[in-house]
Amino acid sequence: MGQLQPQKNVYAVIDLGSNSFHMLIAKSIAGGLQTIGRVKRKVRLAAGLDENNVLSTEAMQRGWECLALFAERLQDIPKKNITIVATATLRLATNADVFKHKAEQILGHKINVISGELEAKTIYKGVAHTSACSGKQLVIDIGGASTEVVIGQGFDALHYKSLHMGCVTFLERYFKDQKLSNENFAAAINAASEVVAEIVDEYQATGWQIASGASGTVQAIQEIMVAQNQDELLTLDKLLAIKEQSVQFETIADLELAGLSEERRLVFVSGLAILIALFQSLDIKQMGLARGALREGVLYSMVPELHNHDIRKRTVDGLMNRYHVDQKQACRVAQLAEQLAKSVMGQWQSIDENAIALLRTVAKLHEIGLLIEYKLYHKHTAYIIENTDMPGFSQSEHKLITAVASEHRADLVKNSFAHLGCHQVLAECLTRVVRIAVILSMRRQDDVLPAIDLSVNENTLTLTFDGDWLKYHPLMASELQLESKLQAKVGWKLIVK
Repeated sequence: MGQLQPQKNVYAVIDLGSNSFHMLIAKSIAGGLQTIGRVKRKVRLAAGLDENNVLSTEAMQRGWECLALFAERLQDIPKKNITIVATATLRLATNADVFKHKAEQILGHKINVISGELEAKTIYKGVAHTSACSGKQLVIDIGGASTEVVIGQGFDALHYKSLHMGCVTFLERYFKDQKLSNENFAAAINAASEVVAEIVDEYQATGWQIASGASGTVQAIQEIMVAQNQDELLTLDKLLAIKEQSVQFETIADLELAGLSEERRLVFVSGLAILIALFQSLDIKQMGLARGALREGVLYSMVPELHNHDIRKRTVDGLMNRYHVDQKQACRVAQLAEQLAKSVMGQWQSIDENAIALLRTVAKLHEIGLLIEYKLYHKHTAYIIENTDMPGFSQSEHKLITAVASEHRADLVKNSFAHLGCHQVLAECLTRVVRIAVILSMRRQDDVLPAIDLSVNENTLTLTFDGDWLKYHPLMASELQLESKLQAKVGWKLIVK
C-alpha cells in the first residue's frame, strides 16, 4: 500500500489544560471551518501539583497516556497545520520540562507553553470569531488551575488577565474533604474574591455590554438550568440557588443535580464557587455561554483566509455554498423580506435592525433543505440549521432562526414558537413576513412584481398591490389567498388586496 497523503485543508489543535486535554480537528471548507473530530480526556494534571509546584509522576503518566491516544490521529495531518498549547499547570510546574520532553516525543510535535496573558487573548479571539457582539464583551474562562478574564471589542482584547485560581486547584484546596458544606463554599468564594479584587476597578471602569462564559463550569450550570426549566442566562440568584441545592448533599460523591453530568461532577462545586465570586466582585448581571474558547482561538489564527470581520456573513455564505443554494433566489427573498419588515418596523416593536439581520439569514438559508427533497424541504432546512454550528449567532438567535425556517411555508402549527420564551413574538412576526416574501418570489425572477405595500394594524397585516396586477396573475392571487387561510388557522390575520 502507498503512503497516505496528508490532507492539506485539515487542521488540529491540542490544548493541554489543567483539568482536561482536548484535541480539536477541523476542515477548512466553503469559506468556513467544519469540525470533523473532537477528543477530550479528563487528566486533572493540576491535581498532581504539590505545595512546591512539583508535578507528580502519576499526573504526568496520565497526561502521557492521553497524548499517546491523540498521536494516532495526528499522523494524517500536515505538521504545519498542527498546534499544541499548554496552559497553567505546565506554566507553574517546576519540573514541566520533564513532562514536556516525553510528551513531544510521543506527539512528534513541539509543545508551546503559553503565558497567561496570551492564553487570555487567545480565548477572547476564539469567542470573538464565534460570536457577534458589536460592543464590549466580558469573557470568562474557568480552567483547572487558572481563570482568564478578558474585556474585548471586535477582535481586540482590551484588558486581559490570567488569575491564579481554577476548579482543580480550588477542589484540592477548599473541598479536599469532599464535603459539601456552606463553610467550604464560603472559604472558596472568599478566596476567589480576594484573587479577583486586583482587577475589579479596572474592569468595572471599562464596562461591557455582554458577558460570556467559555468554560465547562458555565456549560454545566446552563445544562442544570435547562433541566430545571429555566432560561439559558446565568444570574447570581440562579448560581446561589444551585449552591443551596448542592449543599443539601453531604459529599461531592453524593451530588446529584438534574442536568449535571458525571464527568463534570468532581470539579463542579469548585468552579461554581469561583463563578459566584466573579459575579459578586464584578457585579455581573447575566451571562451566556460562549461557543468558542482557547482551541477555537488557536484554530482561527492558523487559517488566514478566515480572518473575516463579518462572522455572520462567513457563516451564512459557507452554508449556502455547502448546500448549493440558488444564491440569486436567496438574495431575492432576503431583499423582499427586508423591504416588507422595514415597512412595518415602526408598528411592530419587536422588529429592530438585529431582527432584520436574523430575517435576512432565514431568507438566505430557507432553501438549504432542497438538497434533500422538495416536499418537506422547510423541515429539512430547520434540521440542518439546528444541527450546524453557526458562529456569529447566539444560542437564542440560533434557535429563533431554526424555528422560523421550520415554519416558512406550508401548514402552520399553533404555539409552535412557545419554546422560544421571550422571543416568541419576534419569531411570529418574522415568520409572517418571510412566508409572504417566499410566495412573492415564487417566479424566481427579478422585476416581475409591481409596487407593493405591507401595513399592520394590531394583529392584522394588509398586503396591497398596485393597480390590477393580482387580477392578471391568478396563481399568485390563489397562493396568497391560501396563505391568508393558513395564517388565520393560528390566529393571524392577513388581508390581500
